[in-house]
Amino acid sequence: MLESLKVKNLALIENCEIEFTKGLNILTGETGAGKSILLGSVNLALGARAEGNVIRNGAEEAFVELVFSNSKEVSEKLKQMDLPFEDESIIITRKITPSKSSFKINGETVVARQVKEIASELMDIHGQHEHQSLLNTKKQRDMIDAFGGEDISKLLEKVALCAHEYKDLKAEYEEALSKAEGRDREISLLEYEVNEIDEASLIEGEDIELEENYKRMQASEKLTASAQEAIRYVSSDSGEDAGSLISHALMAMNRVTSIDETAQEIEEDLRRAEEALGDFSIKLSRYMDNLEYDEEEFERVSERLNIINSLKLKFGNRIEDIIAYGEQKKQELDKLKNLEEYLENLKASLASKKAEYVSQAINLSKLRKERAGEFSKLLTTALKELNFLDVKFDVSITSDYESVQPTGADTIEFMVSTNPGEPLKPVKDVASGGELSRIMLGIKSILAEKDNIDSLIFDEIDAGISGVTAREVGKKLSKLSNKHQVILITHLAQIAALADTHFIISKSVIDNKTTTSIEKTEGEELICELARLLGGDSSSEAAIKNAIELKETADKVKQD
Repeated sequence: MLESLKVKNLALIENCEIEFTKGLNILTGETGAGKSILLGSVNLALGARAEGNVIRNGAEEAFVELVFSNSKEVSEKLKQMDLPFEDESIIITRKITPSKSSFKINGETVVARQVKEIASELMDIHGQHEHQSLLNTKKQRDMIDAFGGEDISKLLEKVALCAHEYKDLKAEYEEALSKAEGRDREISLLEYEVNEIDEASLIEGEDIELEENYKRMQASEKLTASAQEAIRYVSSDSGEDAGSLISHALMAMNRVTSIDETAQEIEEDLRRAEEALGDFSIKLSRYMDNLEYDEEEFERVSERLNIINSLKLKFGNRIEDIIAYGEQKKQELDKLKNLEEYLENLKASLASKKAEYVSQAINLSKLRKERAGEFSKLLTTALKELNFLDVKFDVSITSDYESVQPTGADTIEFMVSTNPGEPLKPVKDVASGGELSRIMLGIKSILAEKDNIDSLIFDEIDAGISGVTAREVGKKLSKLSNKHQVILITHLAQIAALADTHFIISKSVIDNKTTTSIEKTEGEELICELARLLGGDSSSEAAIKNAIELKETADKVKQD
């Protein structure tokens, strides 16, 4: 469940912290006090897009923190996502600045997608206008699928896979058909490209070796001249070369060591230098011999490089790419040369995949109809509890197996009759705003038992109702809160009186700045708030008496 909510510098909220409880948590307050902003902050923390500048005027950043109690299922989900988890709680935070926002789960930075994935396991939020989604048949289908649980989810995966594979096959078939029209010209072009690549007899890596040889041969004359110059400085007939000079130096050192033996080490150093020069001359001579090349070889390397570079311009930057391109074109050429057979095989594959899809879609339809029957019975009971006195509800399912869709072949529509003697009609045609809200509450109560989500938030689910209906809606919410934490914004005293924990949201002006605050209320303050919601003067004896009676009645309802 949601244990606490902390909000800083978000819209009208400067600094607010709420500790929620189990059961029914009610939030009330004057219109415009900031109730929806408060619950909007929950949405923001759970990955919703921040519209406009939500940062409080004068502040540098906004901050929202949600603390949920942990569960085995959520811990497993965090583990799968490679995110840290603790036994006690899950902490989700969002920081919003003018330029960016960031999310964290248990202290580790994450992206909005990861937050939304975790949020789906923690909480279900019903916004002010979400009941309008009941007018959308696709949303109705999603609700039946959600009610169907894992069984429908597995079938949906199979149907979606079949539809995806069918779509790919169909695209391939249509492409092959289009190629059939220009088949001869396409074959001619492919044969030219394949032959050009095959005739080149490419070897991976040969272009690198050829380029090195080409550069060396191209620079051979310059290299030979420089090497000859080096040889001339080391050994020549001039007597001024390094070899001759070192020889003269050695003769001089011989005279020194014949008199002073301590200079022998110096003489040895000079002798090693003479030997090194000799080795250098030999190696350089061999290098110069290798620089010699055959003009025909140079022409062969140049021509080979031209062929390879020409192919690179057409088919790829590397020899590996050119070879791969050639193999691909060979396959295309083979398909075109055997196009009739290829088309027949594709056509057979399409028929087979369509049959597989229809089979899976039929299984999905059967299961949907089965689950829809259960759903209808449960929702009819729930609607009667919500003061639909003579209600009939059914789920219409029609199937079109000719059209291959990832979601199956079914069009699902909720049908309802809210008055005696009236036939069932689509919800979108007969339900008013208040009726839609109650139908949605009934659906939420059913789905809550299926998805095991601990926390449910309702933002004014009671819109458009009053009197006895409001009382029955309150009972339903109270009953729902026996197994789930329910957090609810309401304007109705009949519902607010059933709260296990009641919060009042108020707006005040401090230092010329409007601020929204929230406080837990009980005792006399709670009675005054109920009196205000009843529409009377919260300070009058009559209003207070009515509020006390309402609270006593609500307490009895909760005990039943």
